[in-house]
Amino acid sequence: MTFSNEVDRESSRTSRAQVPRLFNSLFLGGFECSTHYRYKGGPRLDVIASTNHDRFALQDYTALGRFGIRTVRDGIRWHRIEKTPYQYTFADDLPLVRAARQAGTQAIWDLCHYGWPDDLSPFDAKFGHRLASMAKAFIRLLMDEGDTRPFVVPVNEISFLSWIGGTEGKFPPFATGRGDELKRCLVRATIETIEAVREVAPQTRICLIDPMINVVGHRNRPDDCRRAEEYRLAQYVAWDMIAGRVAPELGGRPEFLDIVGVNYYLHNQWLHAGHGEFVRMLRPFDPGYRPLSDMLREMYERYRRPLFIAETGIEGRLRARWLRGVGEQVRVALDAGIPIEGICLYPVIDYPGWADDRHCPTGLLGYADERGRRPVCRSLAGELRRQQALFAEQAGCHDGCHC
Repeated sequence: MTFSNEVDRESSRTSRAQVPRLFNSLFLGGFECSTHYRYKGGPRLDVIASTNHDRFALQDYTALGRFGIRTVRDGIRWHRIEKTPYQYTFADDLPLVRAARQAGTQAIWDLCHYGWPDDLSPFDAKFGHRLASMAKAFIRLLMDEGDTRPFVVPVNEISFLSWIGGTEGKFPPFATGRGDELKRCLVRATIETIEAVREVAPQTRICLIDPMINVVGHRNRPDDCRRAEEYRLAQYVAWDMIAGRVAPELGGRPEFLDIVGVNYYLHNQWLHAGHGEFVRMLRPFDPGYRPLSDMLREMYERYRRPLFIAETGIEGRLRARWLRGVGEQVRVALDAGIPIEGICLYPVIDYPGWADDRHCPTGLLGYADERGRRPVCRSLAGELRRQQALFAEQAGCHDGCHC
């Protein structure tokens, strides 16, 4: 059986409200792991360090386990790993790998989360080869550490990074008017990385993660509506390239589109004006607003691949209410036969804001004290328990299931 047939078969087996199979728990915890520069010439972020997750990884994984979260999204820091081209040291990230194993936590590792070594640019022809070579070394490390079925994200949010870093110039590589070019470069690097890691470990699972959006125009302005729809459909381009549906010269193939991860936040639906302007976020009672379950259905019907919500959450007092709404919509999707494999609370611990280090209260867990103990957001924890019970009831789970 080829890998592509295995993926197709895995997706088609899902029945109504079926318990997920890919991950060790339906709910995942996502650790913010950005490593980009704040601005050109400015300081580099390292959110794994600034949240002290690197110091307290074992405590963090163990704490999440107490809430039934046994799968996480986490990341490695390429700029620390490869300070000299093609020479790798995983000393800074190996403690996370070992902590996950010790805690019995399944990890999905981001390989490139907005950051790369200082001597590289994504526009460089060697960028993809460098990422692929580092990824191969990391997969070997995971295998040596006992991870027999690695999960990795080659490049996080290709579409978003192409826009904010290639069109708007606000993230590295700080380019303007080159978004399409950057997207092609990042897709090519992703494909090279997939090929490389499967040479070492064919069983490696590849998560391809991007925002899922809905964009509408003013109802009385046909040109606005047309441009808004073009913008909305652009969300699929990177996935289509990786699958070889468009731009086949990049080397995409159907079997490269393994697991589709979608990021969904409050601002992922908006009204679009005539000149590419964001007008305002759409609210549930606005014309054109789409239920999350409907967006998930369209995503699954387009690709027929395992699907999960790779990031979702909100700041402050609305955390529990947001999770409640997401959970309700995912259960609607499951009842319609859409295989949603997981819901990742992201970020699962509070973190210092990218721009100004302000305290962003997004997490199930807060800032750590000197012993690695983190306060719990009680409202979110209560809602998480409630959602877990509702999903278990929907699926007819028995004691010990991993919902």
